[in-house]
Amino acid sequence: MDMKFSLALPREALSIPVVRRVVGDALRGLGVAEDCVADLLVAVSEACTNVVQHARATGTYEVTGQVDDEGCRLRIMDWGRGLRQAPDDDPGDMAESGRGIRIMRALVDELDIDTGDGRGTVVHLRKRLTWRDEALIRRLERELMHSAG
Repeated sequence: MDMKFSLALPREALSIPVVRRVVGDALRGLGVAEDCVADLLVAVSEACTNVVQHARATGTYEVTGQVDDEGCRLRIMDWGRGLRQAPDDDPGDMAESGRGIRIMRALVDELDIDTGDGRGTVVHLRKRLTWRDEALIRRLERELMHSAG
């Protein structure tokens, strides 16, 4: 099983539910467990919200995704000026800035943020997937059929 998708979206708040719908429907359609889908939807929503609120650029941003046997990889990319400062792992419990980054980090297995002055920001989210029981059975059946020739 291998699936890829790419979305180019306007940098406005109404684009975030579209991303959630596309990503959620794709993962559910493949048989990903609902708790895993929920984690990824919150993480991608946080990343898209950061673009909409902080990219300081007009136009569009991109969300690309890939799902395979290794897991799910999502990339959220804007063409703004980049982060003003490197994300801090612990800016304090009450600090609002950076809260989305801490949320994303808690929900995915890997979070990488690539940013640079004048070249925008790319957020990479990676998560190993868990599957609904019926999806695992279908995958096992396909593997057995394939190996039986």
